[in-house]
Amino acid sequence: MKTYLFYDIETTGLNRVFDQVLQFAGIRTGPDLTEIDRYNIRVRLRPDVVPSPQALLTHRIPFETLLSGQCEFEATGRIHALLNTPGTVSLGYNTLGFDDEFLRFAFYRNLLPPYTHQYAHGCGRLDLLPMTVIFWLYHRDVLDWPEVQGVASLKLENLNASNRLTEGKSHDALADVEACLSLARRFRRAGKIWDYLCGCFDKDTDRQRMNDLPVVIEGPTGPHRLGIMVDSQFGSERNYQAPVLGLGDSIPYANQSLWLRLDREELRTTDRESIDDTTWVIRKKAGEPPIVLPPRKRFWERLSPEIVTLARENKQWLEGEPDLLGRIVSHHRRFRYPDIPDVDPDGALYENGFPSPGDRRLCRQFQSAAFEQRLEIARRFSDPCLGTLARRILFRNYPDRLDAELRREFEDYMRRINPDRVDSAPVDYRGRRRRTPVETLAEIRRLAGERQDAEALGLLRELEAYIMDVFGRQGRVERVGGEGVPPVGSRREA
Repeated sequence: MKTYLFYDIETTGLNRVFDQVLQFAGIRTGPDLTEIDRYNIRVRLRPDVVPSPQALLTHRIPFETLLSGQCEFEATGRIHALLNTPGTVSLGYNTLGFDDEFLRFAFYRNLLPPYTHQYAHGCGRLDLLPMTVIFWLYHRDVLDWPEVQGVASLKLENLNASNRLTEGKSHDALADVEACLSLARRFRRAGKIWDYLCGCFDKDTDRQRMNDLPVVIEGPTGPHRLGIMVDSQFGSERNYQAPVLGLGDSIPYANQSLWLRLDREELRTTDRESIDDTTWVIRKKAGEPPIVLPPRKRFWERLSPEIVTLARENKQWLEGEPDLLGRIVSHHRRFRYPDIPDVDPDGALYENGFPSPGDRRLCRQFQSAAFEQRLEIARRFSDPCLGTLARRILFRNYPDRLDAELRREFEDYMRRINPDRVDSAPVDYRGRRRRTPVETLAEIRRLAGERQDAEALGLLRELEAYIMDVFGRQGRVERVGGEGVPPVGSRREA
């Protein structure tokens, strides 16, 4: 039977590779959105993770809670099992924009299959945020729509406040899941549009809909189709929409279709040398946001007259510049992401590709083996990166059970993630550096100098003490400027 798993996560920060899940909450429902079960998994802070102070101030999880709960390895296994229960459709609010990839890296670094919840055993994914954008554009009667300073806001916390979706506190994972379920029930009552939007997250359906868009430019570069792309990234000032022209599929990344925005004034300044600077192409995967609508009259009417005119003029200009259009198409279809040297093993998911059959068997054995057997399994991986991840699992989650060899590796690793210079920190697949203890202490001091409430100051003070305790013993961190967070109840002027 198909079930929906509404879920949300709270994390130590925004970096998918180097941050970790602190809380996973979920509610499983039947196809009619009637609740079947609910889950609330607390994950203990890993000894190598430096939480973002801003993240702590957002979700306000008490520090004693951060240091309790299951270790990441065991909690991630539970989460993976929930999302991979046969027939599960997992969804939440902006889950495909953040949570899903965050979990993908958590599965990867814990030697679990990172993609199976997307397709295997009847599983799939939805996302309520792009659905919400469509309802705001075309079926506003389903909700009271909040505004912030006269501008539409689609933040879940504001939708909740305007519509009383749940009584819980925003940025608590379980309360946010309850709000998502309430929101989905209202959308489902709209009938056909709910079914249509669910189809946007099915690869075959979405691909067929894109192939059915009208061809407006035909030529040696192939048929170029016209559509209207809907995504929250376009902003309320553009009604979250952009007219786009299909350029075909990426050559190195076959799962990406390419769409040229026609609402950019700089497009008509493009020449052979300026394609990177004057063309804006969106890379879309079938079954994932953004949503692409056909260029029907009722959809065009939601674009401003200025955008409609600009899109028409840009399309006509491209029709008159077939050679340049060909160069634009070739440039973007052949584009490859730049190679990032020395990507940390935690972030090598996309670089390494899929494990060999033998390494996949070892990953499965590692999950069920006794602790003593796991170190021996870690030595047998043909991919050294997977061996490194296996050893990291052991010292990150079971630091009190290490032999002398693994303890030395753990100590060396902790020194490397606490460098003297920020630019020496490990990097992820996008070249972003790991948050260091030194820069975190500087951010704590900056935030403490602003006007904070007593609870916030208490969290900052506890985080500072934690970093000093875990990393200060290495002699590389000290209270920034000799000062720490002011006592609760005191104030510093920003």
